[in-house]
Amino acid sequence: QVQLVESGGGLVQAGGSLRLSCAASGRTLSVYAMAWFRQAPGKEREFVSRISWSGDNTFYANSVKGRFTISSDNAKNTVYLEMTSLKPEDTASYYCAASSTYRNAVMPRSFEFWGQGTQVTVSS
Repeated sequence: QVQLVESGGGLVQAGGSLRLSCAASGRTLSVYAMAWFRQAPGKEREFVSRISWSGDNTFYANSVKGRFTISSDNAKNTVYLEMTSLKPEDTASYYCAASSTYRNAVMPRSFEFWGQGTQVTVSS
């Protein structure tokens, strides 16, 4: 099992920045990839960004490319999502996820382990 705990959400004005953190514990050696998803009220959970456990491969949704940066600190078993130029449409609950099966997944069903989520609200 892998346990994930997110932190860093909050309320920010449009154009502002936030950094989310996801601390992993447990059987982290089994993890191939970590990802961030988000879900707004009434909408499906959508992929935001993914990073390999080694940190050398990243991938972004088109909606956040150029504004968000995913990174990892293996010594701390922590993945980060640096969010800049935030827009009201970025408002959602953000979830950290881990996959021990797929290296290049973008679908929620491909990730076995999930955090509890952290709320990001961007005001206009």
